[in-house]
Amino acid sequence: MDLRIGHLYPDLMSIYGDKGNVIALSQRARWRGIAAEVRPYSVGEWREPEWPDVWFFGGGQDQGQDLVGADLAGRNGESLRKSVASGAAIFSVCGGYQLLGTEYVPEVGAAIPGAGILDVTTRAGRKRFVGNLVVDSADGPLVGFENHSGRTYLGPKAVPLGSVVVGNGNNGEDKTEGAIQGKVIGCYLHGSCLPKNPWLADRLLQWALERRHTDVKLAKLDDEAELAARTQATEVAQARP
Repeated sequence: MDLRIGHLYPDLMSIYGDKGNVIALSQRARWRGIAAEVRPYSVGEWREPEWPDVWFFGGGQDQGQDLVGADLAGRNGESLRKSVASGAAIFSVCGGYQLLGTEYVPEVGAAIPGAGILDVTTRAGRKRFVGNLVVDSADGPLVGFENHSGRTYLGPKAVPLGSVVVGNGNNGEDKTEGAIQGKVIGCYLHGSCLPKNPWLADRLLQWALERRHTDVKLAKLDDEAELAARTQATEVAQARP
């Protein structure tokens, strides 16, 4: 059994420790005896876009998002949609989350089309949401760090990843955070997210491995250190006003 990870735009969209998500997915596979390989996919012609079992799409600065948005408007966006249709999973954070949506609406100017993989729309806001983010999910708690001015709103095809306990989440209004649609997840959890939230990492691993393998059963890992990090980060977040 082996795992194939595609890292989307690592040169343009990987801030606030986002690369740690790729490391976590790879290492949690290897600890179980599953070989893992990571390939970068950036602006320009993609080689073997059908190769990845799971994609990671991180956050970036405005200039990076402009370049990536333009790139996804062409053949690469179509390749990513086909990949999802064939069973690949995606984990996206912040700017990557926004660009997987239907559109991004700036304060001034025309709306910027997204890849249309998630049924979410993001609108620019004047206030920036910065700080710790604690989320209650039906499958387990989540903790991370948010830093975004976009307000993301979910359409009927997407469901929230969880509800906000501390912080702002999607938009600071409806107490939702993140979105799930099929095997695609978007969120605002920087920090990085997956090392401190191992249940979510394993959910993505399960989805990814099921793309090419049958009877996937992930062996249980000792997550004492990961859960201690999540607990400490949560306590710090809840202690601050």
